[in-house]
Parts: sequence; C-alpha cells; structure tokens
Amino acid sequence: MNEDSVRERASTGIARLDEMMDGGPYRGSVTLVLGAPGTGKTCLGLEFIARGAEEFGEPGLIVTFEHFPKKLLRDAISLGFDLQELERRGLVRILFTSPEIFFEQAQASGGLLDTMVQELGARRILVDSISHLERLTRDPVKMREIAFTFTNALLRHGLTALVTQEDPGITGDMAAAQYGISYLVDAVIILRYVELDSSIARAMLVLKQRASSHDKSIREFRITGRGIQIGEPFSDREGVLSGLPRKREIDAFVEVFGPKGKAGKGEVK
Repeated sequence: MNEDSVRERASTGIARLDEMMDGGPYRGSVTLVLGAPGTGKTCLGLEFIARGAEEFGEPGLIVTFEHFPKKLLRDAISLGFDLQELERRGLVRILFTSPEIFFEQAQASGGLLDTMVQELGARRILVDSISHLERLTRDPVKMREIAFTFTNALLRHGLTALVTQEDPGITGDMAAAQYGISYLVDAVIILRYVELDSSIARAMLVLKQRASSHDKSIREFRITGRGIQIGEPFSDREGVLSGLPRKREIDAFVEVFGPKGKAGKGEVK
C-alpha cells in the first residue's frame, strides 16, 4: 500500500464539512460524532451513507441499536434521500440489532458483520449509537477493551466509519477525555445546542483529526430538506460550546459606542 492510498480522503458529501476536515475523513478511518439527543448526529450519518452511495458509488451499511428501519427511512426522506430506493439498488443495507449481538458477531471471523460487508461490498458504515455498548459492562477497564475491539472490527474491512455517541448534557462545558472511545478514533465532531439571541441554534466543531490539519472554528448549521447546511463561524461570539454564547467585549463595545468609541450625533463627547 503506497503513501497516496493511505492518505486518500473519503468525502462526507457535505462540502463545507469536507473543508473543515481538510478534504474529509481518511479512507478506512473512524469518525466519532458526539452530541446531545436531537442535535443531528443520525442525520449527519444518514447523509454520509446516502451521498456516499448516490454520488460516489460506495455501498454503505447502517447499524442501528435504537431506531427501527422505517424511522430511518422516514428521517432520510425528510433530508432529501431515498434510502429505500438505495436499498433496492443494493447500495445500502440497514441492520437493526442489539449491541450484545452485534459486538459478539463483530468479533467472529465470518460473523454477521463480515457477511454483510462482503455481500454488500460495503465501503462505508454508520453505527448509531455506540452509547448502547455501555450496556455490556459497568467496568471502565472492560469498557475500554470493548471499545478497542469494536473499533478494530470496523477497521478490519477498511471501512470508512462514522459512529455516533450520546452526550447526556444539552449544553455545558466539554472535557474530551470523558467521552468513551474518543481516544481511539481518528476524528471527533462535536454537535451542540446553543442559545443565540433568545433562540436555540445548532453548532458544529471538528474537535480532533489525527494526522491532519482541520478547521478550528465553531460553525452554526441547519438541518434542511436538502441535507445539512453548514454556515459561517460564530466570529463575534465567545463561549459558544457552553451553550450560552456572549458577544466578544470588543464587538459589544462597538455596538454600543461605535468604532473607537466615537460619540453619536448630538451626544456629549
């Protein structure tokens, strides 16, 4: 395997996210998408699979522990993707199972994961959500071993993987070290709710990308009928990841007093 093939990128299908990841995730890598319920983790994963199949001819396997296939099909339609048609064409397959069965089969040579990947010719995989693996043990040492085995099972086939994980906090400060398998994966994308001018918005950050540069800015994004739309960075805000962003002191000063403290018309200088 030459250096070019090792460093080849796999587009997410979301142009702005690819830009944030300096071209997209590496092929054969694992990206963790972390966020509170409803922030858009599954939507991002569905778009990753659907666009991979539609635009790049890369079959994708969806493994879900919590959503019935009909719900995923419905959610994908709301994003503008017909997963049922992609299933019919043999480009996508959905596996609804338990974490116990999946983990057992993922370890076995010739098990369910091996069989489905080979039958589909899968190049991509979405696992939603790995938080359910915590049901297997309460021992942190064993959980680390499970996470290591699970990650290696995905990498064994050279799959470009996107896995989601629940962050129980709706808003609040983050400590990356506390998040499950974040130390094992190649990239970490954070999705957060933020309160912005008395309304709720969504924010996205590429927190980590191993062996690659990446965009360090925090950007607002929306979930639309044409997929995920990522906007510009929160350039005039601080504390976005806390959930309660505030305007930078200099921007607040300019807003009230004008550039360089220039007094308004009719005001006392």
